[in-house]
Amino acid sequence: MDHEQPRRLFLPTARQTNWLIAAGLICLGYALYLRYLAIENSQVGLACQAGLDTWLCFTRRVTIMLFQYSVFGIVALATAILNLIRPSLVLTLLSLTAAAFGIVLYNVNLSALAAGLLILSLARPVSDTV
Repeated sequence: MDHEQPRRLFLPTARQTNWLIAAGLICLGYALYLRYLAIENSQVGLACQAGLDTWLCFTRRVTIMLFQYSVFGIVALATAILNLIRPSLVLTLLSLTAAAFGIVLYNVNLSALAAGLLILSLARPVSDTV
């Protein structure tokens, strides 16, 4: 009888998983910082609208522009779809970090869908070709 080996699933190593967890938590923390201490903080908002030219105000303006156009959710979903088609650590990292930003910064629908696709990609076989 000819028994075929089951195809290997996409599963990051323990070291890679630790790096993914660290990057995800850093992005989640920074997104929470931006949301609650820069975007939703009325004192910072008033100061920035009054013309304060600081790095925080610049970051606040860029972040607001990005979430208004759903950039975080679109990037998370696009990279998650690509990761589902052809799993890789880089696409997993990009999708995870974009989803973390998107979920916290008002792009919840697309980012949550991307997170679900990331979970599905762990059941996807790894391609035999490099």
